[in-house]
Formats: sequence, C-alpha cells, structure tokens
Amino acid sequence: MSRSTTTAIDIAVVGGGPAGLTAALYAGRNRLTTILFEPKEPGGQLLNTELIEDYPGVASVLGVDLAAVMAQQAQAFGAVFVREGITSVERLDSGRIALIDERGTSYEAGAVILTAGGNPRKLGVVGEEEFAGRGVSYCAVCDGAFFRGKDLIVVGGGDAALEEGVYLTRYANSVKIVHRRDTFRAQEVLVEAARKHPKVQFQLGTTVEQITGDGAVTGVVLRDAVTGATSEAPTGGVFIFVGFTPNTGLLKGHVQHDSAGFYVTDARTMMTSVPGVFAAGDVRSQLTRQITTAVGDATTAAIAATKWVEERSGQPAESATTAQSALPAQTPGFSA
Repeated sequence: MSRSTTTAIDIAVVGGGPAGLTAALYAGRNRLTTILFEPKEPGGQLLNTELIEDYPGVASVLGVDLAAVMAQQAQAFGAVFVREGITSVERLDSGRIALIDERGTSYEAGAVILTAGGNPRKLGVVGEEEFAGRGVSYCAVCDGAFFRGKDLIVVGGGDAALEEGVYLTRYANSVKIVHRRDTFRAQEVLVEAARKHPKVQFQLGTTVEQITGDGAVTGVVLRDAVTGATSEAPTGGVFIFVGFTPNTGLLKGHVQHDSAGFYVTDARTMMTSVPGVFAAGDVRSQLTRQITTAVGDATTAAIAATKWVEERSGQPAESATTAQSALPAQTPGFSA
C-alpha cells in the first residue's frame, strides 16, 4: 500500500447502526479524527423498526428519528461520514490498520471499531418482504408489545425461537411455534418450558410457504413436510427466528470467533484477538442484541480505542489529532 495515496486517521468505524453511531460520537468527542463508513443511510436495524419503546429515557420514538438524532450527534462532534462500504481490514506490520473501501480508496487507522452488525436470516417466502414491519418481525423483545391480544406464529426450532416464543406469551393470546423438522434443535429445558406453557402450541414437520395479508399480516400458508398438503392459518403476526448472519468477513487473517461466527472480544475493552481492532454491537458474541447493548459495547470500544491510539502516539488525543482538513469531506447528501 502506497502511503502517498493513503489517508491516515485515528479511528475508523465500520458500520452505521446504533453501535457505529455511538462509537463515532465518542471517538469524535475524544477529539480523534474519525471516519464512519456506511454504504447506506445511517441507522442500521433502527431503520427497520417502526417504533422503539425500550430505549431508557425515551418513552417512544420512531426508529428513523432515533437514527437521525444519533447521526447528527456524531457529526456534531467531528466524525466524518463516508457513504462507502469497507471491503478489507488488515493489520499491518507497523501495528496500524489498513482499510480499503468499495471505490478502492485506502486508509490507515490507529484503531478500527467493527460495528457492521448482521442480518436475521430470511425465510425467502412470498409476503415476507412486503409485510416486514407490518406483522413480520425478527425481534420479539423489540416488537412484542405491538401484538397484544393477537394469535401469533413463531417460525424456527432453535433456542431463539423457543425463548422468543415464550416471551411473546406475555402479550399474545396464543403462540404457535412452526418448525420444519419433527424435533427441535433448542435446548431441552427451553422446549419443556414452551411445552408446559398454556398459550404455546407446536406444529412440527411444517414449513411456512407464504405470508398473506391486506396492508398487514392476516395469515400464512403452511405446508406439511411429509404429505405436501397445504393449509391456511389466520394470524396477527409472524416472528421469524431461523438464524442471524453476522458481517464478520472483512477482517483478514486469523481472528477469534464463536461457533456461530461472531467476534469474540475482551469484555473489558471490546478488543478482538487482533490488536487494535475492536468490535461492538450485533457483530460481537454476546447474550442479547438490543440497542442498549449495542451502544454500551460501542461506548466501551471507543474509549478503549482512544487509549490504544494515545498510548501508541505518546500524546494525548488533543495533540495527536490530525488536522480536520486532512479528512475527506462528508459524503454529499449523507446526513441524517
């Protein structure tokens, strides 16, 4: 990599969801030159959540509005947003971190905070995309309260499907767990808890073929995995828990992951097994994935990354900061 064509910065944040926006805010407040790379509008999964009622101190807020405020805060403290995805992250022999974006532009950072998150796996059936946010959900904790008194369908057979299915009973009239196999992959203790719950029903050996509705979900088409026969079932909502795919393929070289592919980090600093590379939010191995955990992870990661950069520069952040003019301009139109 040629230094003459490489932009040198203090901290690079890869991903613009709640974790990335928080990391950029704290890095900017610490007076470090900071770039947040995000190929889409900032907000991540916030943009797929209509109403948020579980963010402490905020009674109720639209996902898009919370994303906008978080982006404005980060930019107000000097973080630069570049509307490009990152295709490669690699630790150099010097200890600095090299990044290449989708245009082929090269950067070198003192530290990188990976917050690219991931995505719930989709069923890929007719109606799933059409009714996303209008009866189709991938998060019971986020959306369960909107389904009070409804008969719901949960799709999946792992721990998440059983746990989230039981969680939904506090709001729903009934919950039917639909699984394509005749046995669950979930832990037996979770299966037993669901089996004993009076509001939970099982329908095994069954797949969801289509999600139907008129403006919002009203039913599903089910197929028997053995006979192939189809039937229609009315429902007020479909919760899908068939897996989550983390965006952890950017970092070159060996990095420690858990069995599901999430980055394993030091709990105190959020650093991965690659020195100078931190991870926060949904991309990190952890018990739960909520906005609150994402911003908490990112706060820790940004503060730890600041200390990492300062210790290696031998100067406090105020002196180590590269001139703001050295940063690329904000991407035109890329503001909350």
